[in-house]
Amino acid sequence: MIHVLMTFAIAGLGVGAFFLLNLPLPWLLGPIFACLATALIGVPLKGIKLLNESMRTVLGVAVGATLTPAVIVTLPAMWPTLLLVPVMVAVIGFAGVPYFRRIWGFDFPTAYYSTMPGGLQDMLIFGEEAGGNIRTLSLVHATRVSVIVVALPFLLQGIWDADLSNPPGKPARTIPWDQLALMVACAIIGWRGAKWLGMFGASILGPLLLTAVVTIAGFIENRPPAEAIWAAQFFIGMTIGAKYAGVTMQEVRRDLAAGFGFCVILIILTIIFVEGIYMAGLAPGQEVLLAFAPGGQAELTVLALIVGADMAFVVAHHILRIFTVILGAPIAVRLFDRGS
Repeated sequence: MIHVLMTFAIAGLGVGAFFLLNLPLPWLLGPIFACLATALIGVPLKGIKLLNESMRTVLGVAVGATLTPAVIVTLPAMWPTLLLVPVMVAVIGFAGVPYFRRIWGFDFPTAYYSTMPGGLQDMLIFGEEAGGNIRTLSLVHATRVSVIVVALPFLLQGIWDADLSNPPGKPARTIPWDQLALMVACAIIGWRGAKWLGMFGASILGPLLLTAVVTIAGFIENRPPAEAIWAAQFFIGMTIGAKYAGVTMQEVRRDLAAGFGFCVILIILTIIFVEGIYMAGLAPGQEVLLAFAPGGQAELTVLALIVGADMAFVVAHHILRIFTVILGAPIAVRLFDRGS
């Protein structure tokens, strides 16, 4: 329990430091940097898994509440950019697997599942079942998510002058209690129902789908309050930073260096796709960047909420990316086994 309290305190200090220095996204980036720094010097960190996972339901409800009938009718118009999502996943695979195998000497399962930009938990489960190194996979994916999430706010500010200080929602006191109760019900029922069905990303997608149905039916007219979304940012940031707890110097030299190198590849590929889509006039640049950046779904949803991006566009592309990666995983394993 002392390690849990210490982790919360360190994350809280990170938030305070970011507010004091007037840095962007203090509730998200503050805990990431504070927990990352202390984890790398050997401080034992630990979160509460159930609590961390439950906070992700807030993001699912927030996105689901934006999917009004007016937004739903715009989805078919996204097909040109949606078709490019599997293409980008394939390009990442063709670039990443040789990189990890030839430069860093990873075995095939570890290289493949380190490369795929899917959900962290999903890639760890599939990778372990395929015989990959679970510790290496965890560090590489934590590094991918950390670098992308830290870099994006500065890109959004530098290129589009995005206002990252906007509150992500209304204060809780201004939202009717029956609306709050309905959103809480959608979060819990959607999450547990999706988990019972074995849905990937259950803590986000379950609440998202159920809230969307209730919103389309006209019962929900608000997004979760700002306080709830700030809390979700805090726990997501703390979880990312704490994943580096217990890392050894050998892992820093090999796995983290490999992860950072791969992030450079990912950033270059993302810029190429984003620039191409923007130049073709298929979508606004800010939305394309948030939709195609291969970071974590929860983290990018937070950024999209804060900058006021088209939530339907961003979330649709991330869901398709994760779906593509998960569908391709069993196929890749079978091909690998056959080749062996």
